[in-house]
Amino acid sequence: MITSPQRAAPLPPDERRAALIASTLSLVLAHGPDVNTRQIAQAAGVAEGTIFRVFATKDELVKAAVASAFDPSSLVGELTAVDRTAPLTPRLVAAVEILHQHTARVFRLIDALGMAGAAEAAQNHPPGDDRVAIIRQALIDLIEPDRHRLRCQPGETARRLHLLTIAGSHPRLVENDPLSPAEIVSTLLDGIRLRPEHSAPHPDTPPSAQAQASTPAPAPAPGPAPAPAPAPASASTTATATVSDGGHPC
Repeated sequence: MITSPQRAAPLPPDERRAALIASTLSLVLAHGPDVNTRQIAQAAGVAEGTIFRVFATKDELVKAAVASAFDPSSLVGELTAVDRTAPLTPRLVAAVEILHQHTARVFRLIDALGMAGAAEAAQNHPPGDDRVAIIRQALIDLIEPDRHRLRCQPGETARRLHLLTIAGSHPRLVENDPLSPAEIVSTLLDGIRLRPEHSAPHPDTPPSAQAQASTPAPAPAPGPAPAPAPAPASASTTATATVSDGGHPC
């Protein structure tokens, strides 16, 4: 006996529109923009006629679905929902997982539509720089409770976390081996230098480097007593030196 898939219960207009957009976006990511209304209706669990009670044409629905991927509001909403009471590392891992999903979706759309099609889809949303600023502010809000534990200011920490996530998620850069969210956060917070508390180096470490890492450093030769430490510079002096030296504020 052949049974047809059950249709979803009627939804309020806004929820119906959002459900159609979400189903269509999934299809576009999987098959490209040339999906048909039958596929969309099946994915959304509605009758085909329901689509045209919400959107005038299939193309209008596809454009709305593609544009939704460039709307930062849903991404920011997910970042805002991350538990602020969680420790810093799992909090940032959760944020990177959200960023990774968003970034991977955008890259897949660019592959499916081409740069011109993706740019057209994004034109009804804030410009690229504004989108980045909105996302970075959500990351800053996540980092802020632990600013006293970090060498960098929250804004710079957010920038580096965002850049590492994009680089570690880009399909053309990762060679089918993307960095996991935990690896990205560990690289940001701890780096990759072997530390005394590490029991063994990574298997990829050359033998010469392993031997160097396992050899204790010689004790320093006795010498004259150290000169007194200079008086600490004022905040304004430090800031001036940083700018004049061309150094990074972090």
